[in-house]
Amino acid sequence: MRIARFSARGQTGYGVIRNDVIHSLGSDPFSGWETGTELKFDGRTYPLSETRLLAPCLPSKLVCLGLNYRPHAREFDQAPPSSPLIFLKPSTAVIGPESPIILPHNWKRVDYEGELGIVIGKTARHVTEEKAREYILGCTCTNDVTERQIQKEDGQWTRAKGFDTFAPIGPWIETEVEPDDLVLETYLNGELRQSARTSELVFGISSLISFISGIMTLLPGDIIATGTPAGIAPMRPGDTVEVKIEGIGSLRNPVKGPV
Repeated sequence: MRIARFSARGQTGYGVIRNDVIHSLGSDPFSGWETGTELKFDGRTYPLSETRLLAPCLPSKLVCLGLNYRPHAREFDQAPPSSPLIFLKPSTAVIGPESPIILPHNWKRVDYEGELGIVIGKTARHVTEEKAREYILGCTCTNDVTERQIQKEDGQWTRAKGFDTFAPIGPWIETEVEPDDLVLETYLNGELRQSARTSELVFGISSLISFISGIMTLLPGDIIATGTPAGIAPMRPGDTVEVKIEGIGSLRNPVKGPV
């Protein structure tokens, strides 16, 4: 099932995509899912071609993983971390498919980082690895956009990764895909730049949910961005970056200069 957040005919809401038609939900998909209630539709439908897809959820935070693919760690001449290396992106960085990534003033090098995003479906605190899958609503594509020069200057990553528009997610939440061995690809202007399988993660999905929920409470709609593979490179105004994940879909965003 593909759960989307969309805008159509002056309305914004959540819906389920079936055969290129969005079937509108009466509320967000999280409140009922947490209690095991079936999704309720409000009877409205919209052709997908007449809607604008938005970021598929509104996370309170994105918990991101650094150096979670060995080849990416080697790009930085570093060994993979001995425990998950996590950082946060603010909710204000979130944009949806086709929305522009806007480069900040005085940018030097801004990179794409295609990643698998895990969407949390219900409140998660001190979750065991054995129970972790019970907290996943579904999966989405994410792009951990990074200003690389600032990252080097600061030594910690909040400013470099926290600019507005630096967290594209979408195009929807796919609830019926197994996330452990999917092909992840990133394209820049149609040219393949990153390719990996999620089975190559240093720390797998269940262990990440358990580890992170032991530190901070994960709320419905929060996203775990599981890390990027090798092949990072800079983007420039006029570029288009696309993250494709097997069984999920494609997240495309144009790149624009400072405004």
